[in-house]
Amino acid sequence: MKAFATISRLIVIPVLILIAGSLLQYRYNVTQFYPDFLLPETQQGSGDVSPGTVARLLNYRSQPDSYSTIDFDVFWQAWELIERTYVDPSQLDAEIMVDGAIAGMAAAAGDPYTAYLPPEDKERSAQDLAGSFYGVGIELGYVDGVLAVVAPLDGTPAAQAGVQAGDLILRVQDPAKDLDEQTTNWSLSYAVDKIRGPRNSEVVLTLFRDTNGQEPFEVPIVRDEIVVESVVVNFEEHADTRVAHVKLSRFGDRTEGEWDAAVAEILSERNNIDGIVLDMRNNPGGYFDGAIDVASDFIANGVVVSQAGRDSNQDFRSTGQARLQAIPHSILVNGGSASASEIVAGAMRDQLGSQLVGTKTFGKGSVQDRRELPNGGAMHITIAKWIMPSGVSIEEGITVDEEVENDPETEEDEQLLRAIELIQ
Repeated sequence: MKAFATISRLIVIPVLILIAGSLLQYRYNVTQFYPDFLLPETQQGSGDVSPGTVARLLNYRSQPDSYSTIDFDVFWQAWELIERTYVDPSQLDAEIMVDGAIAGMAAAAGDPYTAYLPPEDKERSAQDLAGSFYGVGIELGYVDGVLAVVAPLDGTPAAQAGVQAGDLILRVQDPAKDLDEQTTNWSLSYAVDKIRGPRNSEVVLTLFRDTNGQEPFEVPIVRDEIVVESVVVNFEEHADTRVAHVKLSRFGDRTEGEWDAAVAEILSERNNIDGIVLDMRNNPGGYFDGAIDVASDFIANGVVVSQAGRDSNQDFRSTGQARLQAIPHSILVNGGSASASEIVAGAMRDQLGSQLVGTKTFGKGSVQDRRELPNGGAMHITIAKWIMPSGVSIEEGITVDEEVENDPETEEDEQLLRAIELIQ
């Protein structure tokens, strides 16, 4: 059964990073694109499908389209062949087989954003958007292909244990998970899954640090709740210009309250700043209504974004609060800016002439609807495309007005400095 698990993960994992933010835009999304046999009635009781649901399914299959010609007996024949002939039947797990089949069906659409999330992946995606989870508090990346610490988050168990930016993570041990593995060829998603865990549980990281001799060393860390702010405000000065640098890292469960607090802080400093730099670099997106709220604090009226669907189109307009409308601003984006962050950047450029600094955005211009399944998993299905007020699809990616690359040889943030200069 390990083969089925591997196939399922290969299909699902490559889109998890974007799914964590950009796929969960369902609060405003319409649902009329689904056949009625997928509605919640099928999720009642023990999960058995009711006779009424079967009747609707049969009626749906009887429609004069290509689906009515599909012979599902082939699927069951393949299932039976595996059950009856696979060399080690103890490795076959029916639930994982079903997960693999559903994931393959979603992947057959040829759209990386139409995907099935098994229960454990759905839970991690929800944790990321919630901005709160149990773990050690490190940002992960790679150094020369080796899993590494990008940075420990301030005040977290990792920082308190002495983990430093640039540490290479060579091995992870967790007796409670029966885990003792080298991290060679680990994906980031797999690493996150293994390093996170229940509160007050211990994980041991084997690290290598250039300044600590040539020997790896072990660091035991007790996991705790990690709260990651989605909105952070700092006041920066450059070339006699003082700005509110607003780092907006995602549109999640905590963003609304954190954004309101940031706006209040900016307004309290209104007479002491020259402008705002809205920094959405590496913001993968998230909840769509959060994008409307943020854009509406700059745009007094007009269309923020349009949704072009299978059967209908819809405009989404500013809510008109425009608390920051009168303050000069510029916007930072890059190739990691996707989905909801692209909606905000595109709307502000088209409606206000806002200057975009950095590099071209990712180009995640499709709308996904999320549906819970009875097994605890979820389906994310593309139902529409996002169109900017100018009429251009976000799918193309948004080009910047000032293309600036940060120089890795310096400690300066050249993109931020240029964004401040534009305000001046």
